[in-house]
Amino acid sequence: MATEIPTLETDRLILRPLRDEDADLLCALMQDPEVVRFIGAGVVPTSEDCWRAVAGWLGHWMLRGYGPWAVVERESGTFMGRVGIHFPATWPGPELGYALGKPFWGRGYATEAARAARDWAFSERDFPELISLIDPLNLASIAVATRVGETLRGESMLRGQPLLRYAITRAEWEALG
Repeated sequence: MATEIPTLETDRLILRPLRDEDADLLCALMQDPEVVRFIGAGVVPTSEDCWRAVAGWLGHWMLRGYGPWAVVERESGTFMGRVGIHFPATWPGPELGYALGKPFWGRGYATEAARAARDWAFSERDFPELISLIDPLNLASIAVATRVGETLRGESMLRGQPLLRYAITRAEWEALG
């Protein structure tokens, strides 16, 4: 299923399609061990890893009709990270995921981006539920999931790692108004 990737805008952010040059920008943000501590087993990615990730996410859009966006600060045009819906074949459900560079932490950007992605996913796709798989020690990510209306639903094993499964259903999203 080929699809055109939409661009979303919030008060402070632009969520746009990922581009080839975003691989290097993403990789630069992901060189900080704190940024990747809870992503991909905490391994700092190589340039090749980042390029493959961006290519895979663009392919995800083509195959599934949804996927991650680049997150860009509206005012400065600065690349901040990524947010979107990811649902590989082995995942327990469509996951609302987000990762921003450390300079952008603690200012509500992840919540703002995740809300925009969540709203798009429920309004433009027929998801009954979105999940977020979170390391139990990742308190910041748990806070974002909670702020976007997700609640703890249990645990999921993914690649041998126990993760908390937060979720929001379409009905719960609709009740948010």
